[in-house]
Amino acid sequence: MPSLRETILTALHARVLALPTTALRGDVLPERVPPDGLLILRDGEPSEPEVTLSPLSYHYQHRAEIEAVVQGADRDAAFDTLCVSIGTAIAADRTLGGLCDWVEAQAPRPVDLPVEGAASLKAAVIPVVLHYTVADPLA
Repeated sequence: MPSLRETILTALHARVLALPTTALRGDVLPERVPPDGLLILRDGEPSEPEVTLSPLSYHYQHRAEIEAVVQGADRDAAFDTLCVSIGTAIAADRTLGGLCDWVEAQAPRPVDLPVEGAASLKAAVIPVVLHYTVADPLA
């Protein structure tokens, strides 16, 4: 049986998979970026938990990351569309079906990356903070 952390990350990945772009989890950046853009979910890491007693509970603010990458002549508009679609997907269910207390994406910091012999990439890491509580840090 998977941990709650893994279940939450799987649910977040499922949300990202539903977007009209290629979405991966934990993979390396491929040599070619698909025309519709590319999203890569990185598991990130949980914060140091706040602990409450009776019952013993660990409250995490887990920071996962979504790498968003687009390429092509109209990459500014494509990147903006991709970011808006991520925000819309997260806002549609901020608890991921009741798995989290709250899910919130933070603003990206886009950069343009030159590619020798090809159109430049526009990319950013979009932090996604997952607030959840578990009874055991390994559960």
